[in-house]
Amino acid sequence: MPYEKVGKNEPICIADEVPFDIPDSWEWARLGSVIELQSGQDMTPDKYNDNGNGIPYITGASNIIDGTVIINRWTTCGKAFAHRGDILLTCKGTVGTMAILQEEIVHIARQIMAIRPIENLYVPYIQLVLETMVENLKAAAKSMIPGISRNDVLTSLFPVPPLNEQHRIIAKLKEVDPYVCQYDKSESILRHMDNIFPEALKKSILQWAVQGKLVPQDPNDEPAEALLERIRAEKLKLIKEGKIKKDKHESVIFRRDNSHYEKRGSDEVCIDGEIPFEIPAGWNWSRLGTCLDVRDGTHDTPRYVTEGVPLVTSKNLSNGKIDFTTAKLISREDSQAINQRSNVDSGDIMYAMIGSIGNPVLYQGSDEFSIKNMALFKRVPNGMDMEYVYWFLVLVQEDMKKAASGGVQSFVSLGYLRNYLIPVPPIAEQKRICSTIGQIIPLLAGL
Repeated sequence: MPYEKVGKNEPICIADEVPFDIPDSWEWARLGSVIELQSGQDMTPDKYNDNGNGIPYITGASNIIDGTVIINRWTTCGKAFAHRGDILLTCKGTVGTMAILQEEIVHIARQIMAIRPIENLYVPYIQLVLETMVENLKAAAKSMIPGISRNDVLTSLFPVPPLNEQHRIIAKLKEVDPYVCQYDKSESILRHMDNIFPEALKKSILQWAVQGKLVPQDPNDEPAEALLERIRAEKLKLIKEGKIKKDKHESVIFRRDNSHYEKRGSDEVCIDGEIPFEIPAGWNWSRLGTCLDVRDGTHDTPRYVTEGVPLVTSKNLSNGKIDFTTAKLISREDSQAINQRSNVDSGDIMYAMIGSIGNPVLYQGSDEFSIKNMALFKRVPNGMDMEYVYWFLVLVQEDMKKAASGGVQSFVSLGYLRNYLIPVPPIAEQKRICSTIGQIIPLLAGL
């Protein structure tokens, strides 16, 4: 059993205080009985300089980087000295940073303690033990400001091996250190992979979906070409009714001689260089502006009011939902003026165009609100499955962010969004794709 005798007092058992067993040839000691501890003293600015005059003045953790002491101040008024071979330990602010001093002599500030052995202690071994003690010393501090008290250091129990064994311990640690560093690097890579794996897997699944690899094709499905023809007919009807404007650059994409061509008006251009990947037979490429009605919200800033209609911006879109609680309010008159052009109906997709680009939201509801700096993808009657469009936008938003331009705030233009290529499966396959994604995505949340 370990006992401690202090002065002329009777020895007392300290078994409850000793943290672990040590070999028979080792001894426990209070750290204050085997080291000298020099506390630091701060200096006023008139007592130090930055021109190298005097001895180095070490002020805190900013002077210790990766175990090396960085010198950027000097003084001719030194009083609290640390000497070559002392361990410098930061004891205030950023606590626990250490280095073995290589300079002949320095002055230390109040944020630093200097520790030196009295005899028969190997300095690197002292540093090793101190590294294991720092968290307990910080926890013992009674001040609200992070720190280590002088008394807590001096009264800490310190395991003392024979001197030769201290050297062997440090030599062994130096031997295994490269392997520990390699393990740490591998563990960091693994942790990073664990963190990104669910999102990377989700992206791969969506990529397979839009390439026609997630679900099997059915030759009995109505081909996408017929769907796009129907969308064009529906758009013509909406134009005649004055509900949408005529597209001056209407696009039709088709294949000929194993190449992809686009017809705008009477012009035909080969666009093989734009096509990112092959799609199955029965699918077609299209521009988002061709297969959807693509609009945008206001880009002006209406006057805000304390009671009114929410004005939804990119800041209010998160994880596929609208956070109305953070939206500012505008008058009903301003909201109605905005919504004449960009009213959000159930089944529409909102997409941030400025700042935090992307964050698509497939809206399902009947709330009253308006949108600002936002693209709005509206379904053409008898047209695309909007859930399929939503997942496509989730997939390509990172590419759109990279393509964004702008100075203070990045943005993508309405023209860019309308011209973006989308692979269009038959409508029946769009629904099968969305059904499969809907089964898979919830499973990813548990990874």
